[in-house]
This record gives sequence, C-alpha cells and structure tokens, in this order.
Amino acid sequence: MKYLLLLFACFTTIQLSAQKPCSAPAYRQFDFWIGEWDVYGKNGTKAGDSKISLILDSCIILEEWTSAGSNQGLRYAGKSFNTWNRNTKQWQQTWVDNTGGSTEYLEGKYDENKIIFQTKPFLFSKDTIAVRKLTFFNLSPDKVRQFAEITKDNGASWQTEYDLEYRRRKG
Repeated sequence: MKYLLLLFACFTTIQLSAQKPCSAPAYRQFDFWIGEWDVYGKNGTKAGDSKISLILDSCIILEEWTSAGSNQGLRYAGKSFNTWNRNTKQWQQTWVDNTGGSTEYLEGKYDENKIIFQTKPFLFSKDTIAVRKLTFFNLSPDKVRQFAEITKDNGASWQTEYDLEYRRRKG
C-alpha cells in the first residue's frame, strides 16, 4: 500500500510539473504591458514610473507604480494585480495604493490589441452610482496607452479621469 501511495505521489508530481497552470493563450494577451516604463500625461510631463512583471508562475501581471512628483509630501504609489480568470473567461484587475484606495475591475476583455476593464456599479457619492472603465491600448512594442474613464449616468456619457502614455525604458 505504501508503494502504491508513493507511486501515485510521484506520478501526480510529474504530471503537475509538466502542466503550466497559466499556459493557455488567454493568459498571454496582456503581456504587451510587461516591462519597465516611463509614463507621461497628455501634456507631455512625466507622470511616473511603472514596472510590470510576471509573478506567481506567470499567472499574475504585477504593476508597481510610483508617481513622478509628490503632493503634500506624499509620493503616490500603488500596485495592480492583473489576471485572466479562467472561470469567468474575463480579465480582472485589483488596484491598491498608499492612500488606502482600491479599485476592482472584475470585468475585462481583450479586443483588437487592447484590454478593456470595467468595474461593477459602485456608490460614488451619497446619491450617485458610477462605473469606471480602464483601457490599455497596445500602440507598439515600446508604447502603451492607459485611458481611464468614469460614468455617473449609467453610460450615457463618459468623462476622462486620466490618459497616460507608457514609454518603454531603454536599456
């Protein structure tokens, strides 16, 4: 009996090591964002630095963001965790930052060389429900656009929250 259990354990270990848990093509759709980036606003001024890495056996794309400047002595920083959810067949992003903020984009899709994330409706203020949308455009191997929008009228109109251009850091 011990021999059978040992044989089963070895077989299972070999089988698991042969299968990469996040090797399906959908997991690689957002790889265009991986790298080290200098990030600029629409006005051409530097907004921050961002390092994008694959972690946890290539299942998660981790962003590490730091703003270029500080506000009242605080340099804004945050991290996002991005993954393909194989159960819902959607991309997801969770953002957390050093001000205690967080945003969950639980709906996401890859469409024509871009990733589009969207939040569920949330309470924006006392009597306002909002939805946020975040789109990453793969412009070239060295450029990615991150465009954030919000609607407070059930999608009738969208306002820009920010519009950033990621430029791949050389060297």
